[in-house]
Amino acid sequence: MQKDKEKVSLEQIQLMEQTIQNLSLQKQVFHLELLETNNAMQELEKLEGDEVYRIVGAVMFKADKEELKKELKKKIELLELRIKSIEKQEQELREKLLKERSSMLKSKLEKK
Repeated sequence: MQKDKEKVSLEQIQLMEQTIQNLSLQKQVFHLELLETNNAMQELEKLEGDEVYRIVGAVMFKADKEELKKELKKKIELLELRIKSIEKQEQELREKLLKERSSMLKSKLEKK
């Protein structure tokens, strides 16, 4: 009976660790995308004149500079929100993981 509880607890710990790792990878991808988007926004701000182009697939289209700025700002806000959300999930999972580990360790020590 105790072995089953330990096995389930160990599986939960492993699952939480894997989830934390996946969240960390997602956060890294969003950070890179945020960096690229911020760089695009900076380059757009430097441009004089209103003639800008956007690449969609393999085709380049003329775009409205102000509209493109708005889209980039929205994308930056969305990416920052996603990163914050992932960080919150990571923190909650780390706390849960710590509790689960200490609970498992405590039960092992009580057996001895």
